[in-house]
Amino acid sequence: MGGLRCVDGSYLTVTPIACTDSAGLPYEVTLALHRDGTPYGVVGERCGWFLARLARGVGAARSGRGQARLWPDPDDRFPANEPDGELFAFRYRNRSDVVGGGELRCQLRTIPVWVPGQDGRGEWRVTRRAYMEAWGPSGIGMRAVLTSGELAAFVECLVEEAEGALKPVELGRNPIEGAGSLQRR
Repeated sequence: MGGLRCVDGSYLTVTPIACTDSAGLPYEVTLALHRDGTPYGVVGERCGWFLARLARGVGAARSGRGQARLWPDPDDRFPANEPDGELFAFRYRNRSDVVGGGELRCQLRTIPVWVPGQDGRGEWRVTRRAYMEAWGPSGIGMRAVLTSGELAAFVECLVEEAEGALKPVELGRNPIEGAGSLQRR
């Protein structure tokens, strides 16, 4: 279960939950959100592929591939070509496609910071951070500010947990009677 300490002191827990098909076999994940242990929303229907792609992208950016190599500090390297852009936005959707019930979004922001020098002079240092924001159905939001290393650790944890939730099943057996069963009648 991945978790983040938010800027308001609360703790956001994100847990991948397996989506199952009509035979009860897991095929994808959805994310359950909790704020300080209290249910906060369910978002990101079938988002496992996006999380795995983001984990690979953050790892590649941190190693200096692509446009990310222009940032000298690995903690400022993210897998987006734009300085400020959205890495993902997972929302709750019910069967009628009405949006509501929660959101988990990660957006990049470029932040200038004044670094004072010893002689009274200083310089601007530009950093990039990922702003992870979660919104519950009540409209109360949470925000965590992450370096690319923190984002990488968080997303890799989610991907690992999602892969565990989707662990392979015994292919020769079908949990329901019928085609694919090894039993003969």
